[in-house]
This record gives sequence, structure tokens and C-alpha cells, in this order.
Amino acid sequence: MTGFRAWAKQSPHPLAKAVRAAVTLSRGVEMPVIPGLHAALYRGTLLCGGAIGWTVRTLWTTPMIKSRLDGPAPRLRLDGQGLPLILGPVRIRLGTDVRLSTQTTISGRTSGDTAPELTVGSNVDIGWQTTIAVGRRVTLADNVRIAGRAFLAGYPGHPLDPAARAAGAPDTDDQVGDITLEDGVWLATGVTVAAGVTIGAGTVVAASSVVTRDLPAGVLAGGVPARVIRPLAPTLKAA
Repeated sequence: MTGFRAWAKQSPHPLAKAVRAAVTLSRGVEMPVIPGLHAALYRGTLLCGGAIGWTVRTLWTTPMIKSRLDGPAPRLRLDGQGLPLILGPVRIRLGTDVRLSTQTTISGRTSGDTAPELTVGSNVDIGWQTTIAVGRRVTLADNVRIAGRAFLAGYPGHPLDPAARAAGAPDTDDQVGDITLEDGVWLATGVTVAAGVTIGAGTVVAASSVVTRDLPAGVLAGGVPARVIRPLAPTLKAA
């Protein structure tokens, strides 16, 4: 088969040219859209997929992930297929109405004296391909929003000393720090938060920023490293 493909692609023989022309012609073949039929098939596919996904989440994946948690996690919603990846001896507590992407990774440091703890409040979103590396403690307060591909780096996994790193030694205690996102914090896509950082209530961190120091409450921050850009206007209360 490999030899035939090479011959059909390269040979000047008339038959090889005919094969190439036929292949080129076949690539342009399309199924015309049949009004009504394909629209109905599209809606039916979405409906069936949604029903199957709901059934799997309700009867299979959500109870499985809840069995790994400390506490009940009422109305937990898993977004996507499969299960979040949980690594290491991390203890996890989720509040009510947490929405957790199934592409999330939660890891716990294995070399500490105590089990690391992840505590998540209520009405929290944790987005697609986010990684939460828990060194000692990571706390997400109520109403936190974390967009896709964020990284909460509570521990690095390797020591700074190159000889120790080459020998496979774990990170050291001074490299580990707690991370706290206070009520209403929003991390946009691709934000990294370093160990030992606290982000104040209501603060928004712009996409692709790297937060290496504490941020105050109620500000818009961004950059590498992240800095305060401006205060956010207070929410207007209804009269």
C-alpha cells in the first residue's frame, strides 16, 4: 500500500495521473444540505448528547468524585466528560453549587508533614484545564470565578538546588506557600498565582497575568508580574 501511494503521487504514468486527478476530484465532493432534515439531525444530536451527558454525570461521574471529597458538596456540577484528575494526598472540601471542569487537575504535595487541603466555597466556577497545586492550603472563597488554563502554584514539585533536583529530591518547605482567593475574585484565562499570595475580595486579574505578590480588594490587576491597574467601581445598590 505504501508503494502504491508513492507511485500514485510521483509517477508520470498516465494511470498515476488519472489516480491523482480522481483523488483531487473526490476531495471536492460534498453532501448538499437538505432543508429541514439536517437541521433536525443537528438538534437531535445535541439533544441526545445532552441527555447522555446528564445521565452519566448524575449516575456515574458526580457520585464518584464526591466519594473522594471531605463533605457532601451539594449540587456539584461537573462540566465536560470524564473526571477531574486528582493527584496526591490532597483533602478537598467543596461548598454548594460548585461548577468544576472535568479537565481540571488538582494535585497535593506528597513530601509535607500534613495532608494538603483545598477548600472551596459556594457558587464557585473552576474552568477548563485549570491546575490547582496545593502545597499546604489553597482557599477559594464564595463566588470565585477561575477561567480556563489558570494555574494556582502552591508548590513547585522540585528543589532549587540542581544536585538535589537531579537526584529526584522533593521541593523544600520554604518553596511552599498558601494561596487565598477571597470572595468574588475573578481570574481570567491563563492566570498564574504563585505560592504565598492572597488576592483581595472582588479583585479581577487580567488574562495571562502572573500574580507573585498579594493584591488588594476591589481592583483590576494585570501584567507579569501583576500590578494594580485601577480600582474597580463599587457595585451600585438598588434604591
